[in-house]
Amino acid sequence: MLSVADRYLLSETTKVFSAIILILLMIMASLLMLRTLEDVNLGALSSNAVLRYLGLQILRDTASLLPPAFFIAVLVTLGRLARDSELIAFGACGFGPIRLYRALLIFALPLSVITGWFALIGQPYASLQLQIIEDARTERSTQVAGLRAGRFYQQDDGNITFYAAGIDDKNRFQGVFIQDRRAEKPRLVLSELGLYQRDASTGEQVIMLEQGRRYDGRPGTADYDLAEFDRYMYYLEPEAELEVERRRRAALPTRELIGSDSLLDRAELGHRLSAPIAIFVLALLAIPLTTLSPRQRGTGRLLLALLAYFAFFNLQRLAENWFETGVTPTWMGMLWYQAAILLLVYLSLMPESFWLRQIRHRLGS
Repeated sequence: MLSVADRYLLSETTKVFSAIILILLMIMASLLMLRTLEDVNLGALSSNAVLRYLGLQILRDTASLLPPAFFIAVLVTLGRLARDSELIAFGACGFGPIRLYRALLIFALPLSVITGWFALIGQPYASLQLQIIEDARTERSTQVAGLRAGRFYQQDDGNITFYAAGIDDKNRFQGVFIQDRRAEKPRLVLSELGLYQRDASTGEQVIMLEQGRRYDGRPGTADYDLAEFDRYMYYLEPEAELEVERRRRAALPTRELIGSDSLLDRAELGHRLSAPIAIFVLALLAIPLTTLSPRQRGTGRLLLALLAYFAFFNLQRLAENWFETGVTPTWMGMLWYQAAILLLVYLSLMPESFWLRQIRHRLGS
């Protein structure tokens, strides 16, 4: 049975958590909406699919929002209770740190289940649906990163410039201009017609040009090579193979990743499990990082909480990359960073521990 203090703490934490997750979702939805509307403006996405595309992106990313929202909510709630001396009153009534841990873990358990559903079921489903939408949109021959007629587009840090004067009723480019400055000799390609194609499995991009001319040489010099062609295959830089693999594995159902011997599959599974497990780890981190009394100076703990927050979520991606590339041994997995952050925080706060002060006092006496 939950006591009055348990229900009060859970109620306050739920209020703050609801407000924080709502704000984070609004911020994320606003940023995603801007990107989605940009795709619509470039013709890369149909206006009828905007809401579905936006909803799938939110479903995919919600699992990554819940752990930081929970951590911030607990810190804010306990900080407010400490500032109003309510934690001191709790302690006087026998509601000490152990009861605080118990109440937070009661809150963390259902939240971890919800986070696990988003990470293990919702995220791969949303990733698969987003891949279907993106593959369908890249099959349009009128697009190189969302091409429209009469605009200049650049790729590869500006080394490739593409322009098409128009698009006919067969979705072919007309009046194509391509400037390529990746080689020692810059290349200029002019063509009457062009067709863009992309291989979804390999990420290879090619523009098939017809009836054009090619100029190889540096402007301002007379050293030029000139050639005319009836058909010319112009290859663009393919997407990074590792990124293609990541996107493909992100859409795999979790049941296909369990028991797999592939290092990338195990890394993807660890990435999905990290979010629900992080809820419990962050619950254990929040209480020692809270200043229990308004008379205590909380600057040091606040700084430590910020460092722990950024280290926790930055190390998550780093641990995943190290696991994929074999830097860390397979037996270690990729969730070691959560235990490491937890251990470092407790060790850094050990000199201020009540129990350590009691031991020192007894030894000194």
